[in-house]
Amino acid sequence: MVSFSGYTMPLQYPTGIIQEHLHCREQAGFFDISHMGQCFISGPSVANELEKLVPSDISGLSIGQQRYTLLTNPSGGIIDDIIITRLAHGYLVIVNAACKEKDFAHIEQHLSAECEFKVLQNHALFALQGPMAKKVMTQLSTPSSELSFMQACVTHISDIPCIISRCGYTGEDGFEISIENQFALSLAQQILSFKQVKPVGLGARDTLRLEAGLSLYGHEINETISPVEAGLKWTFRQYADNFIGADIIQLQLNQGATRKRMGLIVEGKIPIRQGTKLFDSKNNPIGIVTSGSFSPSLNKPIALALINSDNNEQTLFAKVRNHLLSVNKTQLPFTPHRYQR
Repeated sequence: MVSFSGYTMPLQYPTGIIQEHLHCREQAGFFDISHMGQCFISGPSVANELEKLVPSDISGLSIGQQRYTLLTNPSGGIIDDIIITRLAHGYLVIVNAACKEKDFAHIEQHLSAECEFKVLQNHALFALQGPMAKKVMTQLSTPSSELSFMQACVTHISDIPCIISRCGYTGEDGFEISIENQFALSLAQQILSFKQVKPVGLGARDTLRLEAGLSLYGHEINETISPVEAGLKWTFRQYADNFIGADIIQLQLNQGATRKRMGLIVEGKIPIRQGTKLFDSKNNPIGIVTSGSFSPSLNKPIALALINSDNNEQTLFAKVRNHLLSVNKTQLPFTPHRYQR
């Protein structure tokens, strides 16, 4: 157990990070992600008001659809990456644990009196991820098992009311389940009773998302990194020009950013970690590693980095304990996404 964003959470279970990681890729992993923040916003103008805070299309969401998007600041940086889900009576917003106090304050500050904002303090959040997740969910909740990627429904598991979405942050097919705290233990026990499901801790959660090439707040994204630099301009709605920081971000869209996110595969077996400096063939500093670890699926070290956009060399060099390790640029993701579209 380790301290994480003000919570005590499992880094790993007895089988270890590698086995948890591989089990999620081969069968199904259960993640308790209740540390993440949840809020509910209702009112006639919520979608339009949220579009002043994020670059994505929120007004175009149908009931049961959700969107991955970004809260941006006036300098064009990323306050947080969030998920917005449209439900029949409003919008469920899920934010990162380390950012939830500032996120909630930022969102509420910019909403008009027409909107009702409520933090769901008494709610837990679970994720079920992996190729066997649908088989398990079919036995728990048939309506949710019929969802497609980035769709959600309000339903029940046994007699437990849930909001279930088909999404996740491992690159695998999977589901996230929002429930009241009072039902959390019972539902966790139900899900873990399936032989295909094993619990997964923070360690494998990180290696899974890294292999999937997915950004993590505090690593690939923060308040000094723009959506363009982070490779997230695909989240933008057409003609998005009225959200916070849009002027700076639009300039980067038109003229290009000075930095870009890149995937790296390390030659050899020594992992390179966050903060490792990167150099070109002439020993010029050209970037920094934002995340790095050993990939259980590929059986080699991998990394994400921010590098100078004008660098065209295929091979770079990472400085680790006064040694230069060769690293090669690669397309993302490192392992294919298997979302149910």
